[in-house]
Amino acid sequence: MALPETRSEQLARALEDDICAGRALPGMRLDEQVLAQRFGTSRTPVREALKMLAAQGFVEIRPRQGAVVVGLDVRQVLELFEIMAVLEGLCARLAARRMTPAERADLMAVHGECQRLAAAGDPDVYYAMNTRFHEVIYAGSHNRQLEEETRRVRNRLSPYRRNQLHQLGRVAKSVQEHDDVVRALLEGDPDRAESLMRRHIGIQGDGLSDFVSNMSTPQAVSSPPPALAGTLGRPTIVR
Repeated sequence: MALPETRSEQLARALEDDICAGRALPGMRLDEQVLAQRFGTSRTPVREALKMLAAQGFVEIRPRQGAVVVGLDVRQVLELFEIMAVLEGLCARLAARRMTPAERADLMAVHGECQRLAAAGDPDVYYAMNTRFHEVIYAGSHNRQLEEETRRVRNRLSPYRRNQLHQLGRVAKSVQEHDDVVRALLEGDPDRAESLMRRHIGIQGDGLSDFVSNMSTPQAVSSPPPALAGTLGRPTIVR
């Protein structure tokens, strides 16, 4: 089972969603005290959340200004997805050759949990286990540098990937694609594992048009959890 999120992780996820939905605009300064009041918490978890976002490239921590939102346009996001498809494909290729019996058993267990959560129909809950599924494959590559770089790019894309799961039928399609990848991994077929994973990650055809539409339509993006709900208030734009 996925570990429960810390308060800082919850705050970081809510702010990620704000950035992805256009509620926090590029150039906006995220004031620690304002955010602490918004979320009903102290400044410490807010500060940690902003550090997480900075590590993922969503904000910059600037001297005398604090955290400022860094924007990605559609082209940049799609370029990152292309990189992600290559990295995850390579992870799958290596994992097909290198996963230990214990890692294969872990993969099957996580895949089974993904199937259960997909049937439950909650994209946000499914997303957490989906992340765990992919991390098992990263670890199975037995290439630490590749694992770290893949996780870095994945973290940068996390809100966009989460929002993908809110497209009608995407969760069911995701878990079916997982099933195909798992079969290739268990059969030790590196070519097929890589091809299937790249197709799973890539955005093309109707999925591309849906994705671009969702990026430009804030209503299509999931809201922060109820416990974290609130308004950003008037934006402070740093020129």
